Amino acid sequence: MQQTIIPTLTTIALPAVTLVQVEHLTRVIATRAQKTVILDDINFSVPEHSLFAINGPSGSGKSTLLNMLTGVDRPNSGRIIFGGEEIRAKSENALAKWRGEHVGIIFQFFQLVPTLTALENVLLALELGGGGGLPRREWRARAQQCLATVDMGELPHRLPSELSGGQQQRVAIARALANNPPVLVADEPTGNLDSKTAHAVFDTLANLTQQGKTVIYVTHDRELAGRADAGIALLDGRIVEQHGANAVVNGTTEVQS
Repeated sequence: MQQTIIPTLTTIALPAVTLVQVEHLTRVIATRAQKTVILDDINFSVPEHSLFAINGPSGSGKSTLLNMLTGVDRPNSGRIIFGGEEIRAKSENALAKWRGEHVGIIFQFFQLVPTLTALENVLLALELGGGGGLPRREWRARAQQCLATVDMGELPHRLPSELSGGQQQRVAIARALANNPPVLVADEPTGNLDSKTAHAVFDTLANLTQQGKTVIYVTHDRELAGRADAGIALLDGRIVEQHGANAVVNGTTEVQS
């Protein structure tokens, strides 16, 4: 009797969609005495909905690159195409508006307003960012929802001084989420925390990719960098390692892995 063969379904991995494309990015600081190259012809891409690491020692150009990606600083040459838009072409006012709508920024030292409660800090972000498209009557509920997302929903009325470092950073993440930006950018988000707290806070950040966010973070911690879906390593303003970033490493294009 002939055996019937039942075909099985094969899962095919779809190519990642590029959210940010960086092309020949260069940043140089020149004085009469010397010229310092901060970023030297950087090329890479950030996949959408990824956890993306920028790793490297102090002075490698990590924070400068992050400032370029958010439009806080401008390159001497090269392009950053963010969601199909070249951000270098925007005026300062247009760039500020774009940043408020598209990027949530998380700092190493939290940068919470000390006289405002956790809830009020998130509400302030909504006020400054235009409410993320929500009517004002829904802002408080949105702020509370953001706090709940980072496991701070039960402490909305605490001042920053009444919170631990890890709790303050969670509030800072909630604030970055307030206007529902597609991208969160974090500069050494765990650098001011002890190891146990750092990993717990990082878990919170990493989980946001499951909610459709793209998280780009700077770290000097190779262990945390190793948890990324994709990323690059910098040294002296050049990319020396990459994975999943279609980057040019020391003049050679590496195949995405």
